[in-house]
Amino acid sequence: QVQLVESGGGLVQSGGSLRLSCAASISIFSIHPMGWYRQAPGKQRELVATISAPTTNYADSVKGRFTISRDYANNTVYLQMNSLKPEDTAVYYCHVVRYGANYWGRGIQVTVSS
Repeated sequence: QVQLVESGGGLVQSGGSLRLSCAASISIFSIHPMGWYRQAPGKQRELVATISAPTTNYADSVKGRFTISRDYANNTVYLQMNSLKPEDTAVYYCHVVRYGANYWGRGIQVTVSS
């Protein structure tokens, strides 16, 4: 069983930055995709960014503003979010696919004020 613990969310003004972190409880190897999804009130959960070395993938809405990265030694994935917009407000979820099984974090709130 994999536990994913997110941190780094909060309230920020439009144009500001936040860095989300997600630490996994066991080893996550480079072949196992990790990523971030988000869900805004009244909307479906959507992909934000994924990383499976050496490939990264971003939603069009965050390209050029968000950067996903991994620390393989510490089984951690990060999401650096710059130039934040009010429409980025959502609960952000960490996700990993490990040996075909999907694991999710509990989610962390990101609120961007205008």
